[in-house]
Amino acid sequence: MAVIKPFCAIRPDRAKVDKIAALPYDVYNREEAKAEVKKHPESFLKIDRAETQLADTVDTYDPQVYQKAHDTLWEMVENGSFVREEKRCYYIYTLTMNGRTQTGITACASIDDYESGVIKKHENTRAEKEQDRINHVNICNAQTGPIFLAYRSNPVINQVVEQVQNEEPLYDFTAKDQVRHTVWVISEEAQIAAVEEAFAGIGEIYIADGHHRAASAVRVGQMRRTEHPEYTGEEEFNYFLSVLFPDEQLMIMDYNRVVKDLNGWTEEEFLAKVSEIFAVEELGKDPVKPEQKGCFSMYLKGTWYRCAIAPKDQTDDPVEGLDVSVLQKKLLAPVLGIQDPKTDSRIDFVGGIRGLKELERRCSLDCKAAFAMYPTSIQELFAVADAGLLMPPKSTWFEPKLRSGLFIHELEQ
Repeated sequence: MAVIKPFCAIRPDRAKVDKIAALPYDVYNREEAKAEVKKHPESFLKIDRAETQLADTVDTYDPQVYQKAHDTLWEMVENGSFVREEKRCYYIYTLTMNGRTQTGITACASIDDYESGVIKKHENTRAEKEQDRINHVNICNAQTGPIFLAYRSNPVINQVVEQVQNEEPLYDFTAKDQVRHTVWVISEEAQIAAVEEAFAGIGEIYIADGHHRAASAVRVGQMRRTEHPEYTGEEEFNYFLSVLFPDEQLMIMDYNRVVKDLNGWTEEEFLAKVSEIFAVEELGKDPVKPEQKGCFSMYLKGTWYRCAIAPKDQTDDPVEGLDVSVLQKKLLAPVLGIQDPKTDSRIDFVGGIRGLKELERRCSLDCKAAFAMYPTSIQELFAVADAGLLMPPKSTWFEPKLRSGLFIHELEQ
């Protein structure tokens, strides 16, 4: 059963929260991150991406980058930009985007649950990306970016959330991207106990987003255990910062594909090949999203097409039955020669938040065709993870993004 614990957060002073809270470190490249920190000098991005405060000649992964992150974080704690919670609490974290709201519980999850499979994964991680966050967490002595977890909705947790949301929020601000962030503190002992007990009755927790951050946090916890062979399991390094959302509130957006060339085919030849594999219907010049699982939209030479997956190619297998898997197996690999989408530079991925016009734009710039996918569902994600399998790369895009810097989990005092 899941161990989901309250914790003593280090969190922004109320007067500065809207200036400090930042999008995750990995949504920016180095140039974008530096520009963002220059424009917003109190942004937590200067800690998550501390190379923004150093010369461009300093490598992103140089040891001094992580030391700068450490120094900046603890200077901000000392100068009062951050405050330290006096008791262990849970936090309710609500994000509202485009009129849709999702509400999670900010807490700490167990590295033992991650290793035993109570916390389930659906993606592989890359060692070099893990190492970056291992260094960041270890040298800062803190986890600064929460892992996005999901669980099947629980009535007890829902009831506590509803009660606390009737109180005055701790934070309530709208970020420049128009996403509203509202935070309440669950501090009453009876409510804390009810939430902790309810999570203890939940057998499966799922990583929705943040596989690299989770793997890195677990590695640091293992390192600290080696350094402290007398550890009891209660130390903070045995847990990692998370926000847990009930499945009924989550929305996964489409994660679309663009390809740089047609592998030697002309547009007419390629369309004919696609028509041999899928049921293709010409739609015209206006972009059209796929309306259901089992179909996708294709943009080719200025025209949109509806492509339906043949019944013989549909399966109940949790991975092979994903639309992105069928597209890869039936078209991208055999026709376009894209065997490994993780490493092939001829394919790129466009998050659904950018819209179908972005697919058209890419095809006018550097690509030949685009594929707009029907979003993977949260139930499909659960099914893959429950089967102990992995999704193809870039299968899910979650919005809105959790902000970094709202909650910090210190590993050792």
